[in-house]
Amino acid sequence: MRARNSIAVLAAFILSASGAAANCANTEFQGHSFTYCRAQGSDDMRLFLYARDTQVYGNFRTIDEALAREGKKLAFAMNGSMYHPDRRPVGLYVEQGEEISRIVTSEGPGNFGLLPNGVFCIEDNRFTLIESRSFAAAPPECRYAAQSGPMLVIDGAYHPRFLRDSDSRLIRNGVGVSADGTRAVFAIANSPVNFFEFARFFRDYLDVPQALYIDGNVSRLHAPELRRSDWGTLLGPIVGKVVDLSTPTN
Repeated sequence: MRARNSIAVLAAFILSASGAAANCANTEFQGHSFTYCRAQGSDDMRLFLYARDTQVYGNFRTIDEALAREGKKLAFAMNGSMYHPDRRPVGLYVEQGEEISRIVTSEGPGNFGLLPNGVFCIEDNRFTLIESRSFAAAPPECRYAAQSGPMLVIDGAYHPRFLRDSDSRLIRNGVGVSADGTRAVFAIANSPVNFFEFARFFRDYLDVPQALYIDGNVSRLHAPELRRSDWGTLLGPIVGKVVDLSTPTN
């Protein structure tokens, strides 16, 4: 099953490079519905937090309005990390090379503190997804970075504390990175899943050896080509792929 799913996903990425496929797709796996969006290392991937001073962008529309002044728009986007009630990031957050929030390496309450957690890093022409303590010991040069947790998949293995039959099911979103760092895949569950089910989708369907949980409950996706743009209360950090306004996305 895993090999067949991996071939299907790889074929989609190959087609997308020739313009024959979309950035995002809906799929079914193990009785659950998911939507995933792919990015290549050469894409203009960014994290967005503050529109000005301490005023957060908060939603996809506000980011699109700001990008339009550059002649740009979002090809897709989703909430990019956990955040405090005032929308400040939990843990490490780097935007345009500037560290806005420091890394947290200690165990703590909640999903974020369920070690190992990790850092998603956008470098020049590649992506990195590293366990947080390893990142702190030897941080790469990140143009953008966001810490979250727990890790879903670590070197091809599930997080050791996940329970296959856990009844804690939510709408969750996360990100996975290929072994060579050339592609990242952002996914959201369209039906409630537990951690094990979500990790299995990344490892066995999307075929990525590293995957990181971003959040649950507040998980939202902007995918105009699928005619989808989730809305709700203001978000903290948002991650998105930026393209020219003239690029077809619907």
